[in-house]
Amino acid sequence: MNIEHIKSLADILSAHGLTALEVSEDGSKIRLEKQSPAAPGKTRFSASAAAVFEADTDADGSQPVDFNHLFEVKSPLVGVFYSAPGPDAEMFVSIGSKVKKGDVLCIIETMKLMNEITAERDGEIVDICVKNGDIAEFGQVLFKMY
Repeated sequence: MNIEHIKSLADILSAHGLTALEVSEDGSKIRLEKQSPAAPGKTRFSASAAAVFEADTDADGSQPVDFNHLFEVKSPLVGVFYSAPGPDAEMFVSIGSKVKKGDVLCIIETMKLMNEITAERDGEIVDICVKNGDIAEFGQVLFKMY
């Protein structure tokens, strides 16, 4: 589940006047709750909508992803983003891929030059923020990893 998906769930919660929404997807579960307005004369100190992310530990015993401590791989240049070395080739990485420092994550084409973007550190890909064939801007987040 990526941040955009969570934001769309929050929009659904607000748009339909719901007080709670719970979704399970691919072994992870998210629950959004919206607190009812405080009674007159009472002060609320919590946010109007609280999101609680719960995920079961994986079969290998690893802990869920802490979305507050992600490393962002940003584009060092402007160009066309390619997730694979060719149209029919397998993607360099996908969500859940474990990468080592120096592994190729994608290609950015600028002025007919193919620039390989490599991992700056070891980790696991938790989000791919650009679609194949999109224009990547300088400094735009391409991948999120931990």
